Amino acid sequence: MSESLLIDVNASKEEKYKALLPQIKALVDGEEDVVANLSNITAALKEAFGYFWIGFYIVKNGELVLGPFQGPIACTRIQKGKGVCGTAWADAKTIVVPDVEAFPGHIACSSASKSEIVVPGFKNNEVALVLDIDSDELNTFDEIDQKYLEELMNTVSKFL
Repeated sequence: MSESLLIDVNASKEEKYKALLPQIKALVDGEEDVVANLSNITAALKEAFGYFWIGFYIVKNGELVLGPFQGPIACTRIQKGKGVCGTAWADAKTIVVPDVEAFPGHIACSSASKSEIVVPGFKNNEVALVLDIDSDELNTFDEIDQKYLEELMNTVSKFL
């Protein structure tokens, strides 16, 4: 695959996901390096949607450790059950947060973050990492994001 994406900037959110996911699958197909794949996925999501922060936290030695990301400097380590990422890991499910200030125990890596979605990825039926996406606007994420990002994480799980 070429190193550019074909995404209509005027498309709806769902149309962008429908165009982007096959391109991401083609991008990671045949590449065995996890860091390279996660890096390209964050770049593709950033290019397609322009969200404030997009990245992965990887489960290592009983905590989430910062992995490939796009955006400002981030929290390096997150404990299980702490913040949105740690809660998504502990509960093994996607969490959509319309207003991060209203989420109990939210970890403010950046005060610019206003809404968030965190989607777990699995290896051997255990959460192996989470995809964290932050927006600098309230109420950014919805069931469309959840549906397509969970599909994306199924692709990620295949190369872990």
